[in-house]
Amino acid sequence: MNMLLWVLQILAALLYGSSGVMKVFMFDKISHDVPSFGALPRGAWTTLGIVELVCTVGLIVPAAFHWQPQLTIVAAAMLAVESLVFVGVHVKYRETTSIIMSGVLGLVMAFIAYGRLVPTPFV
Repeated sequence: MNMLLWVLQILAALLYGSSGVMKVFMFDKISHDVPSFGALPRGAWTTLGIVELVCTVGLIVPAAFHWQPQLTIVAAAMLAVESLVFVGVHVKYRETTSIIMSGVLGLVMAFIAYGRLVPTPFV
């Protein structure tokens, strides 16, 4: 179980890290292709991107260095909540693929948070 959680954490960190970079540094380039980016002002998207980048670090660093590993649980929970918000935004714009992706990512992040909190806490 520990190995599965680590694989999911690393994959999620890569995915959310690239998403955060796009929201913070490449917003103008990608906002034309995604209608739901009009749902929130640019500052909100930048803030969400920064949250994703911080949580990306939180998914890996505290657990890897055995320093405050509960921060990994908090990061995963925050990304799960953020994914639920994105599901709502994508529903409003009827973006089916994005709804599914955000929903699956939210479930994965909830699984990581639960897995690190209950059955496989860091040793």
